[in-house]
Amino acid sequence: MNWKQEVEARKDDLINDARAYLQIKSVLDETTKSDYAPFGKGINDAFNHLLQLGEDSGFQVKNLDGYAGHIELPGSGEEIVGVLCHVDVVPEGDGWSSDPYGAEIRDGRIYARGALDDKGPTIAAFYAMKIVKELGLPLKKNVRMIIGTDEESDWRCVEHYFKHEKMPTVGFAPDADFPIIYAEKGIIDLKLKHTADIKDESHGMKLKSFHAGRRFNMVPDLAEATVIVNEEIADINKLFTDFLTKANVSGEYKYLNNEYMFSVKGKSAHAMEPNNGVNAGIVLASFLHTLQINGKGAHFVSTIDQIFKDDTRGEKLQIAFSDDISGDLTVNLGIISFEDEAGEIGINIRYPVTGNADKVKAGFEQIDGFELNLFNDSKPHHVDEKHPLIKTLQRVYEEQTGEKAELIAIGGGTYARSLDAGVAFGPLFPGRPDVAHQKDEYIEIEDLLKATAIYAQAIYELAK
Repeated sequence: MNWKQEVEARKDDLINDARAYLQIKSVLDETTKSDYAPFGKGINDAFNHLLQLGEDSGFQVKNLDGYAGHIELPGSGEEIVGVLCHVDVVPEGDGWSSDPYGAEIRDGRIYARGALDDKGPTIAAFYAMKIVKELGLPLKKNVRMIIGTDEESDWRCVEHYFKHEKMPTVGFAPDADFPIIYAEKGIIDLKLKHTADIKDESHGMKLKSFHAGRRFNMVPDLAEATVIVNEEIADINKLFTDFLTKANVSGEYKYLNNEYMFSVKGKSAHAMEPNNGVNAGIVLASFLHTLQINGKGAHFVSTIDQIFKDDTRGEKLQIAFSDDISGDLTVNLGIISFEDEAGEIGINIRYPVTGNADKVKAGFEQIDGFELNLFNDSKPHHVDEKHPLIKTLQRVYEEQTGEKAELIAIGGGTYARSLDAGVAFGPLFPGRPDVAHQKDEYIEIEDLLKATAIYAQAIYELAK
């Protein structure tokens, strides 16, 4: 079977469907949620759009209360091969060169939020199923594209789905890297409430507000703070400019009615490797720490500066850990909030498959003046390298690419961990930059087509 030729015959339709899907802004929006759209209108629109594509192509589709659903290609038996995808995307952030939801084609790439994570590869997997269906190939197992709507937040979609539906025997998520991701780190989201009881002196400067970040799993690319002063700060322009230059970021400030409003622009990145970004919140906290701020605000910014500055591995908290399977533990300070003397920070931890979540928890509980009030732990996931799923996907990848299918581990969390035997499988090919969760996210059209051929053969080999 020439899978690449089958993809090429459907190239224009595939690209058009991918662009139409990417043009739907599917970001979590609590303000527009309803009984049939639990995560907001945009996500529900994208979800229904995908289900309609499935129905129009003759697949069996199912909607489970707007939380999740599936597109199914029936086989002759009872077992299920799962292809796990999600329609939601992280917020677009700032600094794009084109409309984040324009799905503009430039230089052989489709630019859009979700192009790489996970809407582009979802369309690739859908067309892979469509090719197998249209060729009339006999299948023993059922193939289900399981569609989630809350992957970038709390995974409430998957929880809802598997309360009502059978778990696939094996499966893959087209939501990370090629060749094959057989291990995923544990993921912890935690919140710390600022509880320091510090008297606020009447003189000097006071932190009025400080905000950075939108999600646990993103490096904040913008931070803003307002400081109340008795009088203008001498040499503030030089102080702030020199600090920004040293930190290699941009920013600005304004002074009005005895208030300084500072903003810093960093670089967004996925939390699985914070070093790929520049955390605007930490940079601004470090600058504020140099000012003579009093009271709770002083303690709040100094703690951020002392614990998180230049440390994405948890060494200062003595929680650093690494193993040979999945590498280092990582720490991302994703959310900073301080308003009216009330402060809170949100942190995302990715810990190795042999790591210990209890040790991580104990490390954060020791931070003076902060109280742990949220601790969500998604355990690590690891499939044995000798499992038939691994062996089949290795063979398919090597036949399609001519390259060795190495097994890799990631700090990201994919829907693959929802299955006992699930792996992440593409779409990012070796050597390609990972632009997921970043401005100007894109997918190479060549890679989109190549991934579709790989997925088509994989689906057939797993289900035949």
